Amino acid sequence: MDYLVALASDPGAWAALATLLVMEVVLGIDNLIFISILTNKLPEAHRARVQRLGIGLALVMRLGLLGTVALIVRLTAPIFTAFGHDFSWRDLILIAGGAFLVWKATTEIHHHVSGEGENGSGVGKTSTLTPWSAIGQILVLDLVFSIDSIVTAVGMTEHIPIMFVAVIGAVSVMMFAAGPLSRFIERNPTVVMLALGFLLVIGMTLVAEGFGSHVPKGYIYAAMAFSALVEGLNMLSRRAKKKRALQ
Repeated sequence: MDYLVALASDPGAWAALATLLVMEVVLGIDNLIFISILTNKLPEAHRARVQRLGIGLALVMRLGLLGTVALIVRLTAPIFTAFGHDFSWRDLILIAGGAFLVWKATTEIHHHVSGEGENGSGVGKTSTLTPWSAIGQILVLDLVFSIDSIVTAVGMTEHIPIMFVAVIGAVSVMMFAAGPLSRFIERNPTVVMLALGFLLVIGMTLVAEGFGSHVPKGYIYAAMAFSALVEGLNMLSRRAKKKRALQ
């Protein structure tokens, strides 16, 4: 108890909490985009429930991983060497998760470009994705993003309570934003392709990280923000044209 009181009165702890909370929210954007795109392929009656369940499982997974910080630290220890790089379990998980994300984003882009998701043929059709299948895919990415998130948290602070509060706060933001983001993507089909492009870049970044090539995430998120701004301007332009056409 004395430890928590001392921690709460430490300005450095509050600064660490604020920084870590922002970092966790930013890292959660990747997961949230994937969940929104995937659940939009489900019947509308199942979407909100699957979103809540997927994000809830992400919270449980991250809190469970926080309870085994010593194990998470060991995940970064080298287990074998190949191509001049020492691979750890974290590297292998990032490579596998990144490859899955690249495959999923590429598949979805193919279905949107070819129109298979609209004419009812192929994997892109809504009826081929069940709620449990969606939850399974969400769990795979939850695991990858959770490990990345916890490793980041461990690297930023040594105080476990700060990590718990930051993770709970970040996942709460995800829970609140999931519905509006999903509806926004559904109402604006052009945003889907942009979001899939984001996921493709994120997947490639995870693979690169797994192979030891560090890609500053600030560059990735700056490019994503700029692309989103351009798409927003395009949406405003299209809306203005429609208004002028109706006058």
